[in-house]
Amino acid sequence: MEVADLRIALFSGNYNYVRDGANKALNRLVGYMLEHGASVRVYAPKVAKPDFEATGDLVGVPNVPIPFRSEYRMPIGFNADIRRDLAEFAPNVVHLSSPDFSAQAAQRWARKRNIPVLASVHTRFETYLCYYRMEFLKPWLEKRLRHFYRKCDALVAPAPGMIETLLSQGMHDDITLWTRGVEREIFHPGARDLAWRRSLGIADGDFAIGFLGRLVREKGLDSFFATIDRLRETGIAHKVLVIGEGPCREWFAERVPEAIFAGFQQGSALGRAVASMDVLLNPSVTEAFGNVTLEAMACAVPVVAARATGSENIVRDGETGRLVEPGDTDGYAAALRAYAEDPALRAAHGEAGELRSREYSWEAINRAVAETYIRLIEARAKA
Repeated sequence: MEVADLRIALFSGNYNYVRDGANKALNRLVGYMLEHGASVRVYAPKVAKPDFEATGDLVGVPNVPIPFRSEYRMPIGFNADIRRDLAEFAPNVVHLSSPDFSAQAAQRWARKRNIPVLASVHTRFETYLCYYRMEFLKPWLEKRLRHFYRKCDALVAPAPGMIETLLSQGMHDDITLWTRGVEREIFHPGARDLAWRRSLGIADGDFAIGFLGRLVREKGLDSFFATIDRLRETGIAHKVLVIGEGPCREWFAERVPEAIFAGFQQGSALGRAVASMDVLLNPSVTEAFGNVTLEAMACAVPVVAARATGSENIVRDGETGRLVEPGDTDGYAAALRAYAEDPALRAAHGEAGELRSREYSWEAINRAVAETYIRLIEARAKA
């Protein structure tokens, strides 16, 4: 079986209406499949003004706004139009990228028709609960996730550490690696722009600590501002450059009043913003893969990150950046201080990070998913 023989029905809770690392990876995957002759149909919520144009054919699924996070939509299952469209498309594999109600309906639809199902894991949903004071629900949520994932034929996850976590949680026993790549035409050391920094009030000799991502609590904003407070207390001169937007912008701005908010950036402007940092501080523990970490490394920017699933398999501690135990404000501050006081160390770790980022090729990465589709289809045919 070849890639061109694939007919893939992909279900996503967020394919293009709010930009994030997960849906960027999904769009890349669909683009790869289409370029190699496969047929792909994407089923996801559609909105009037999405963040970016969808790759491939996008069919809207029934959905409602998520309470308290109305920028996100919750798929709520199938209707007659979706069932008819699926039947006409006749997929030979179904890919589920989030464990929502539409994905559950798709799972039942595929199992009834003996079609293999692959699920991709993009985030650690159970870690979100601590940011909303609902840790008591963690056992229940893990049980629900286990129930969903074990009904799939296999899983793919973006980092070895994430695979280990999923195995330890009993989510599945067939889990392979679907890591992430980086757009090297956007993220590279040459994108650094001192004139752009100066326009924001960051002098050439200033030490600029960057934040990159959506401004939501689960991105580790509390650890970020606590670390900046600690640096301020110890007298380390610095500037804070925040790239991104989100519902917590005002809340975050109140806690880091000296920060420069450059807003949402994309394309070459995003590459310029990342390369113009001196170090990236990424204290988030919720991602399955640290896309922002890899993007900074591709720009030769050293990374100080949480020792968690999203970054610990990308950052080589003491070589391309520093890994710090989650929530260890003093540890983050000490790592940042070392970079502030030693530009040579900063440059050495940045150069090593840029070299490591070259290991992440989208072509090979997405080929691995295609091979997994084919393996599941052939195994089902033999069975």
